[in-house]
Amino acid sequence: MRVLVQRASSAQVVVDGEVVGRIDPAAAGAPHGLVTLVGITHTDTAAIVKALADKVFRLRILAGERSAADLGAPILVVSQFTLYADTAKGRRPSWSAAAPGPIAEPLVDLFAATLRDLGAPVATGRFGAHMAVTLVNDGPVTLLLES
Repeated sequence: MRVLVQRASSAQVVVDGEVVGRIDPAAAGAPHGLVTLVGITHTDTAAIVKALADKVFRLRILAGERSAADLGAPILVVSQFTLYADTAKGRRPSWSAAAPGPIAEPLVDLFAATLRDLGAPVATGRFGAHMAVTLVNDGPVTLLLES
């Protein structure tokens, strides 16, 4: 599992002209939120997903070295199979390391559900859709977490 985490002052996902997910940290009383791009591979399990969700929730990259858990900061979860692109050969990426939709979708859903269970306000994109993701990356702060 790979999770690209970005600290953001705002973010949203649009599908077919409709906003399907949005975070507004200021409205939630937090200076920042997190945008998480989530990639799933063939060997990922529920235990891996839950552990990385907990790590994201408690990662101290927000104001004053605090976490989303400390501040009640919102988190936007967006599925991103391209995190598993293999570009070692040629010019056309291979996606063979990315888990197929029937395996990946429930695990991305579990990631979002785990964050909610931990107490995070969570918004999501739409699995498998062409999404326009916009965000204001604050800092900028961008980290790659891997299982």
